[in-house]
Amino acid sequence: MTIIARWLPILRVCAKIPGMNWDMIGHEWAVQLLSEHIAQKRLRHAYLIAGPRGVGRRTLALRLTQALNCLAPPEPGQPCRACRSCQQIERMQYPDLLVVQAEQEGGTLKVDQVREMQRSLSLHPYEGRYRVALLLRFEEAHVSAMNALLKTLEEPASQVVLLLTAESAERLLPTIVSRCETLRLRPLPLEQVSRGLQEGWGAPEDQARLLAHISGGRPGFALQLYFEPERLQQRQAWLSDLLHLLTSSRRERFDYIEPLAKERSVLRSALIVWLSFWRDILIKICGAGAPIANLDYQQEIERLAQQLNRSSALHILGAVENALTLVDQNVNPRLIGEVLTLDLPKL
Repeated sequence: MTIIARWLPILRVCAKIPGMNWDMIGHEWAVQLLSEHIAQKRLRHAYLIAGPRGVGRRTLALRLTQALNCLAPPEPGQPCRACRSCQQIERMQYPDLLVVQAEQEGGTLKVDQVREMQRSLSLHPYEGRYRVALLLRFEEAHVSAMNALLKTLEEPASQVVLLLTAESAERLLPTIVSRCETLRLRPLPLEQVSRGLQEGWGAPEDQARLLAHISGGRPGFALQLYFEPERLQQRQAWLSDLLHLLTSSRRERFDYIEPLAKERSVLRSALIVWLSFWRDILIKICGAGAPIANLDYQQEIERLAQQLNRSSALHILGAVENALTLVDQNVNPRLIGEVLTLDLPKL
């Protein structure tokens, strides 16, 4: 199933929900700032939208693109979300929207992609008021690609807007950041995400609460889990596998890692799930007041918190974080997984 096909249910619902907050969950301050920039004709030529994955970076960028090119805006800075242009932008199929990103998460955005984008931006808009270049996960750009973008940032065309998304501004070249208006999005209160899922998308209360916790207050990630239940099922499988590994022999652990590590992106996703689980255990051991992410595994988390101490939980948490770092550095994934399983306790 393609990305667009998976998101079609969301698109159909979004088109029916009018809202002054660009139909987003939270981030009202960012919506107000950008809508005022449009209404007051103070639009910047480049914006950097920073924040953790799933927090709403891409959605905010697409809403801004809609507000810039809407055919029937109800008022300046507000997209109608229903016209042909708004619908095409929602599906990222608008002729004046260029989407540039690494081929896969954790990959590399290459300099040739930036240069091809620059050639396209030299053309006048086909049908919109602005040509918009959306550079997703720009922290994955090769340094040569970042340097190549500087020319466009320094000499922007009047009808071109660049929208960059990244996990943090600190992962980009300072010369890139200094030429952009930076908006830093942060996770929302869990109750706000839960309420948004219920009111905007009709999610049952218990499910909305669970998804808000799993997402850690990131509405985009919560919506992915809601509309793609196979993601939730895969998460549950990885957590069940982790619990089984804690009682398995070294041979069994190595046998499990071998197929999991065949695809780097799959191993990375599993590690992120495991990281949230061990964080929950550490929270319980320390008696901290922070909410746990994996509400549906609360009994298992409390049981393990009684069997482990703070030092061992910190050690495992550090081992998983280190494994994630090595995955992003293109170290052999099978070796990463095998080393990590040796750090897991034998219960």
